[in-house]
Amino acid sequence: MNIKNILNLNPYVFNLCSIRRLNCNVSSITKIHREIYTRMYPTKIVLPNGASINIRYHEPRQIIKLPLDLSTLPEEERKARLDKRKPRRKVKITDSVEDNFNAKKYLKYMKK
Repeated sequence: MNIKNILNLNPYVFNLCSIRRLNCNVSSITKIHREIYTRMYPTKIVLPNGASINIRYHEPRQIIKLPLDLSTLPEEERKARLDKRKPRRKVKITDSVEDNFNAKKYLKYMKK
């Protein structure tokens, strides 16, 4: 039984089926009670509302940031966040230089 099913049971049924299958990983309040266990790395999860939780993760990562649900945001903020996600357009600057230089005009100043 998973935890959701246990919580949904009424108290009478819960007392009848009090089969406890405990192992070393049941409780998340205390540490894992094993001398040898698979390598888990301390990781921080940042929730969309800014709260953070410390967990053990199977890959060595410092921080994991969960994505924000855009459907819960107001229309203006949602549009602003979607605009930030779009790639920026590169601005092309074209310089038009008028070239009216005539080299023959300066030949008289050259020495032979």
